[in-house]
Amino acid sequence: MEAPPPHAPVDLLVVGAGPIGLACALEAERAGLTARVVEKGSLVNSIVGYPTQMEFFSTPELLEIGGHPLATAFYKPRREEAIDYYRAVAQREGLDIRLGERVETVEGEKGDFTVATSRGTHAARAVVIATGFFDQPNRIGVEGEGLPHVSHYYKEPYPYSGRRVVVVGAKNSAAKAALEIQRHGGRVTLVVRGGEVTTSVKYWIRPDLLNRIEEGSIDAYFHATVRSITPDRVHLETPSGPLAVSADAVLLLTGYHPDFAFLEVLGIELEGPERAPAVDPDTMESSRSGIYLAGTVCGGYATSRWFIENGRIHAARIAASLAGQPVPQLDAVGQP
Repeated sequence: MEAPPPHAPVDLLVVGAGPIGLACALEAERAGLTARVVEKGSLVNSIVGYPTQMEFFSTPELLEIGGHPLATAFYKPRREEAIDYYRAVAQREGLDIRLGERVETVEGEKGDFTVATSRGTHAARAVVIATGFFDQPNRIGVEGEGLPHVSHYYKEPYPYSGRRVVVVGAKNSAAKAALEIQRHGGRVTLVVRGGEVTTSVKYWIRPDLLNRIEEGSIDAYFHATVRSITPDRVHLETPSGPLAVSADAVLLLTGYHPDFAFLEVLGIELEGPERAPAVDPDTMESSRSGIYLAGTVCGGYATSRWFIENGRIHAARIAASLAGQPVPQLDAVGQP
């Protein structure tokens, strides 16, 4: 069987069709360049994977790309509104997006890259990696982590009604999951490695969770770690000694990280304990000439460093660099 013919060359190939990846393609085309987006999953794949009816922490103007207004029925947009918004922007702008196509290798050099994917090859003058981090959970590395009733993702509370659920983690995702499951009839036990629910949890969520713990409607163990997971128990190490907690379901909401293996295959240097990719902050060009990075992938393990709000500037800087234009700065609401 013959290999499929290569696609027409472009100035910029964007890997990842999240909000920042779309912004990269949009800004490139507005700078007079040709662009194409390649995505292994769905459009805004990470947002599709977020919890149902999740509310963003940011107001609409901070999530907008390309000057397109994001209309919302609420003060802060919900997951479903954001998915519809980014789809509509991509359609209005006529962006060239190839979904369900995984990038495997990037060969060549700046000005003459060949990008091999699961569906063929693309020729590009430059490449942007905007793959985020949501697909790579921080695994805790214990026996039983791969059991069917264990998940690193939380979608909605309804499957957990009437069940015993152990939630591991102390940040926003774990806090919201614990509260929602408890309110929909689940019996929740929260396991926290540190001594408290971290103060980085949003100010309207943390007091609610602390009150539920204080009144006893959510059990919580602090300074506790998971030693192993069995089909009906989570085995903990606590300050009082070993403890087995009954569990019908386990949510390991311990965070996520970029695909470091993919970045290393591309020849991108990772720096320090956070394994943050080395980039020029003015152009977002990586240690491999002609390959740029944009969005949350730039933070390494420090996934709270970059968001849609401040990551949008990466798109404008990359486009300006490739088009030989002045590097833009952020305005008061994070727009270039």
